[in-house]
Amino acid sequence: MKRNYILFSILSSAILATACSGGQTGSNVEMASPVSVTEVQESAIKKYNSTNGTAVSSAEVELTSDMAGEYHLQINPRTKQPYKLGDKVMAGEIIVKLTNREYENDIAIDSKKLSLEIAQQDEVKKRALYEKGGVTQSEIRNAEVTITNATYSYENALISLEKMNIKAPFTGIIVNLPHYTRDVQLAAGTSIATIMSYEKMVMEINLPESAINEVKSGQEVAITHYTLPKDTIWGTVSELSPAISPETRTFKGKLLIDNKDLLLRPGMFVKADIIVDQAENTIVIPKEVVMNNRGRKYVFVVERGVAYMRNIRTGLEDKDNMEVLEGLKMQDQLVTRGYETLRDGSKVKIQK
Repeated sequence: MKRNYILFSILSSAILATACSGGQTGSNVEMASPVSVTEVQESAIKKYNSTNGTAVSSAEVELTSDMAGEYHLQINPRTKQPYKLGDKVMAGEIIVKLTNREYENDIAIDSKKLSLEIAQQDEVKKRALYEKGGVTQSEIRNAEVTITNATYSYENALISLEKMNIKAPFTGIIVNLPHYTRDVQLAAGTSIATIMSYEKMVMEINLPESAINEVKSGQEVAITHYTLPKDTIWGTVSELSPAISPETRTFKGKLLIDNKDLLLRPGMFVKADIIVDQAENTIVIPKEVVMNNRGRKYVFVVERGVAYMRNIRTGLEDKDNMEVLEGLKMQDQLVTRGYETLRDGSKVKIQK
């Protein structure tokens, strides 16, 4: 019995020792960290200098009456209806006509036209007589003066009559059209309509002093607005001031915006991203995967199930991405998830 107990004790000790030895060996086995990777590819990247401002129309005019008269809103030839807010109007089209019989009689357009015709006929007769010696050179000159004065008088009368037609000076959109009852008498100086042309828009900007060597005339600008999440409107830097404001440490500029589809409306507060630099066919990676340690930038790449640290030198940056000038090559397997806990030489398991 005693002998059996001794054998049992020996076997138990051996089994326990073996188990302890096996557990210690297992603790030295490194577990593979799960990571996601993407293949490094070339792409394009742009560096922006961003600002905000209000986009305004490139041309705007408020039309007023130069003289008193009865109000007659005209018909839009495109809609066959009276002009209204939001209508497009072409340069030279009459929006409103004013009538004033007393004003027209004072102009006496028919009388002035007749006077011009008489002066022209008289000048022709005198030239015929001059060739026969019937009048002097002085009389010919006086006839020419009479024609000139009659011409000015007639042309001024036409100009005065044109003041009764309120015309669009350029092609644009009616953005203000006060309502007046037809045939009502309006006083001189009454606001008739406001027209804006905003197929081209202008935006005044203020840029920080630090951007004065980056932003230049002619650079492209991406214009965005929260009401147009899927549309980017393009413009250019048209003007830049060389002077820095001592109060704000900024300098002024102007953007010219191409708004041919009229997506932007005058007065919108928009974001402007000025493209100050760009690169094509270069390695671009997400900013979030770049680690920093005492000014050193690095990422992790995977080779044969092992993650290796790669020091990189970067170039252009935008909101989400970064250009890599050195440290990565095409087809490298860049770790994009799970990189936070890795160290150089860590075993990894790639997950989809």
